[in-house]
Amino acid sequence: MKRILLFSAILIAVLATGCGGAKLSVADEQMERGEYFDAAKTYRKVYNKMTKREQRPERGVVAFKMAECHRMLNQSARAAAAYQNAIRYGYPDSMATLHLAEMLHAEGRYKEAISSYREFLARNPQSVIAQNGLAGCEMALRLGKKSTRYVVKDAKIFNSRRSDFAPMYFPGSFDMLYFTTTNEKVMGNKRSEITGMKKGDIWVVKKNEQGVWQRPEPIEGELNSELDEGIVSFSPDGSTMYLTKARREPNANTGVEIFTSQRSDAQWSTPVKYEITADTLSSYGHPAVSPDGEYLYFVSDMPGGSGGRDIWRVNLKERVGTLENLGEFINTPGDEMFPYFRSDSVMYFASNGHPGFGGLDLFRAELTPSGGWSVVNMGSPVNSSADDFGITFGEGEQGYFSSNRGDGRGYDHIYSFELPDLNILISGWVLDKDEEPIPNAVIRIVGNDGSNQKAVARDDGSWSFPLQRGVSYVMLAGAKGYLNARQEFTADSAEVDAEYGVDFLLASINKPVVIDNIFYDFDKATLRPESKVALDSLAQVLRDNPNVTIEMASHTDRHGNDNYNMDLSHRRAKSVIDYLISVGISADRLQHQGYGESRPKTITKKLARQFPQFKEGDVLNEDYILALPHEDQDIADQINRRTEFQVLSIDYQMY
Repeated sequence: MKRILLFSAILIAVLATGCGGAKLSVADEQMERGEYFDAAKTYRKVYNKMTKREQRPERGVVAFKMAECHRMLNQSARAAAAYQNAIRYGYPDSMATLHLAEMLHAEGRYKEAISSYREFLARNPQSVIAQNGLAGCEMALRLGKKSTRYVVKDAKIFNSRRSDFAPMYFPGSFDMLYFTTTNEKVMGNKRSEITGMKKGDIWVVKKNEQGVWQRPEPIEGELNSELDEGIVSFSPDGSTMYLTKARREPNANTGVEIFTSQRSDAQWSTPVKYEITADTLSSYGHPAVSPDGEYLYFVSDMPGGSGGRDIWRVNLKERVGTLENLGEFINTPGDEMFPYFRSDSVMYFASNGHPGFGGLDLFRAELTPSGGWSVVNMGSPVNSSADDFGITFGEGEQGYFSSNRGDGRGYDHIYSFELPDLNILISGWVLDKDEEPIPNAVIRIVGNDGSNQKAVARDDGSWSFPLQRGVSYVMLAGAKGYLNARQEFTADSAEVDAEYGVDFLLASINKPVVIDNIFYDFDKATLRPESKVALDSLAQVLRDNPNVTIEMASHTDRHGNDNYNMDLSHRRAKSVIDYLISVGISADRLQHQGYGESRPKTITKKLARQFPQFKEGDVLNEDYILALPHEDQDIADQINRRTEFQVLSIDYQMY
């Protein structure tokens, strides 16, 4: 059962062809009844007999009607060829140009479709369908092969050599999936006059105890018949199924209606028609029950809509007077079908009226605070130039949908989709000031999304955290015997995998810590402006460790007399203390001391790596320096000229 034809009852005016003949009248009657497969075959026979030159206008009319049949059968390539013939033979209605554009669009022939859309718009500039179609083609060309992160695969175990479509999970679990099929084993042997295929049935597929999908099988009970059944939804408790069923009466238009079936002991009862309105000329299909069970959403071509097929809803508890069209945010002059509600405020649906890649595209609609809907195309590879429709979600961002992509016969198949989690990590090392690893350091990370994580550094000091994109984080690292260190970070909002690196350098509480990049004017205690960055970092360390008091010490090199060096270093240490007080650090947490040249620096592992001419443990006193080559003496003096702090206590204002 072709899914678009479960929603037929299309009223197409019979055009006067001037050709007459029983076969043409038979084709027209077949088409009026919605028997598009049979009508297309009959029109083809009539078309092939019109070989005389004077029959060209009539041949154009027949070509247009044949194209309409192929369009309703979703045979876009055949429809495009027939519309082109209609135009070539002078068919006067510009709708042939619009439908040609739509069929080229569905074939992915975007540049040709754009030309036809523009030709139609030149004559009908207000056409919303053509405007959106043109926008969709331009979008497809602009995006090219750029796709979303969705991974789409053919769900082969569900698919037959005919059409399989409109999957729907049974509520409350994700181990049972219902769908519509026209496979070779469906009930009855009579083919559909609409599609030329066997009529559709509802089948079900289940997972075994290991979570593996088994082979599909017909639904149990009295639901399937020799008529078309398909496209289902369920009440939240799973006791009632809402389904689409074809209306087929002799000498009457073919249409569809919504029926209900009750579940008892895994058996489904004979469907009963669900009355929505007294209108018997319109069609009603594609039921979707809201998650709270209050509303039934459905698709209809009834009067009062935006044109084509619209999505409507009716209150299941107070049916009378509650019929409501979803309005202009959702519905267009084109077709909106296959509604599916993931939550009470998030709906998915298929449309060929909103800008898309061709045919039916899948859209996500979210209810806005103002009561409207924000509609977004789901993008490639979920959408293609073919028909993409009938989506259902399982756990997380994964599920199934239907598409006739890549099938030259126009058959629909079921595809799986999944949006993999973004692999966004932040990692690094916790090191001491000599860049040696600190094992077992604790790293805490708090995000502005409310997340709170904790990790312990490995033996080599390494650590890592998963992140969420677009979230700002505050990170704090600490270890026994070291001061805490703080970092801030905001993850990029781009939807790509990423790994960021952040290292923590922790200051020991047991030995002096040199503060790099503290600069003074020559022979003075005045801090130079470029010292501000390093001093602000020290101030932040003190804020992150509010119970710590420190001594700030300044040291000079061996040049100058002892008294002068002692006084200069004392004034320089005080300059640092004064700056820290000016940025909000309490004065009673700070002491200053100048040591002049009395405490020469001992070479650390880090300094030995940086200056291999020195060895770890070497003391840079005057005798050691004088024994060095001249250029190394300057380096040693530079190392001795330093500003550093030493932790005095770690219990300030704790009691």
